Amino acid sequence: MNIKQQTIEKAVSVSGVGLHTGVSATMTFLPAPINHGYKFQRIDLEGQPIIDADVDNVVDVSRGTTLEQSGARVYTVEHTLAALVGLQIDNVLIQLDGPEPPIMDGSSIKFVEALRDAGIEEQNASRNYFEIPEPVRYINADKDIEMVALPLNDYRLTVMVDYNSQVINSQHASLNDLTTFSREIASCRTFCFLHELEALYKANLIKGGDLTNAIVIVDRDIEEGELDYLSQLLNKPKIGVNKKVGILNNIDLHYPNEMARHKLLDVVGDLALVGRPIKAQILAARPGHAANVALAKKIKKLMESAKSHVPHYDPKVPPVMDLKRICELLPHRYPFLMIDKIVYMDENSVAGLKNVTMNEPFFTGHFPNNPVMPGVLQMEAMAQTGAILALSSQPDPENYWPFLAAIENCRFRRNVVPGDTVIFKCEFTAPIKRGIVKMHGAGYVAGQMVCEADMTASLVRKR
Repeated sequence: MNIKQQTIEKAVSVSGVGLHTGVSATMTFLPAPINHGYKFQRIDLEGQPIIDADVDNVVDVSRGTTLEQSGARVYTVEHTLAALVGLQIDNVLIQLDGPEPPIMDGSSIKFVEALRDAGIEEQNASRNYFEIPEPVRYINADKDIEMVALPLNDYRLTVMVDYNSQVINSQHASLNDLTTFSREIASCRTFCFLHELEALYKANLIKGGDLTNAIVIVDRDIEEGELDYLSQLLNKPKIGVNKKVGILNNIDLHYPNEMARHKLLDVVGDLALVGRPIKAQILAARPGHAANVALAKKIKKLMESAKSHVPHYDPKVPPVMDLKRICELLPHRYPFLMIDKIVYMDENSVAGLKNVTMNEPFFTGHFPNNPVMPGVLQMEAMAQTGAILALSSQPDPENYWPFLAAIENCRFRRNVVPGDTVIFKCEFTAPIKRGIVKMHGAGYVAGQMVCEADMTASLVRKR
């Protein structure tokens, strides 16, 4: 999985009819800055409102996932989001001049192709992964639906579908490597059963659906007169049935388990609404949009509650900032440069690492027979970590000095000794105003807090 965030190099558009609304629209993907995430923009509405791709904005899951924010809606977002997740693109503005993305062929492949044509650009920020720390389950016993997200230092999905149909037996699909999404999952099309078709039309859905953008599974005997009725309903001159596979209009499947693969595609798209790339093993039995969104809400709730938890550090993963980059931002140098690397950073928080060794110069005079890292230097290391976050929030960080102005509510909970690896986490407690920075910081060793404090600093422009 990618370490750095990505956007696209240039704008790219696709056009077509929406599956459920039947309204023609052009959808344009635009490059977006670091930490922007996925946002839709209805440029056909007054004020061109923006709708965040967030699970809290889901208002309907009737045969698709619908978002609404500030009175503006976007229908059937899952195929679009799945393409972005599959390509590991993090930051995009998606403009629409209609209420729904084009359905294209009923899959994500046209979006994948367009995004690849636009080019993918790496950005100078780490991906803000959320690693599932414990099993997260959603169960609907009435519908025999079960989904679970399990801890895993990767992103893998396995889906099982079972429709109790003579045409479709139990099917399974797996995605063990996101880099194979474009090849193995993206082209798998949406589908419905023949018995659902007329009901969907009467429910004011699939207005843009036809036999070029959806698979219709014939799950019962059908008479010639009914075929004529369906031809009229779907505005097709002639409709037949592929007797071999039970598919309307002789459409060939891309894969024998295309239905399970498409359900996996939907899971990928719906779970994008968590708002961050996730690391987990997703197991789903008979999933649908309602279940996908319910699991996404549970994951987001866990993610929100984990914001104050100990930052995770994996020494196998390259740092967000190495010592060279730290020295480009901070004016400190040995022996007062206290941070070895930055291991995590987003728009509101940062984590820095300090390896404490017996060779530290302060150990020769500070409790020499019982070496303990001075508390004041722990605060200095924490402040330097916070300074990285504060400076990185500015468009021209090299033009500012970071000066510590105040430390409050300082507590030391245990000694820091040679051999310890201290992870300092700092997060803004208020927006930066007039160069004044307020944040809370904490230091951890082996998952246990060793110190914490509230800090105020000022960013002073260099003369």
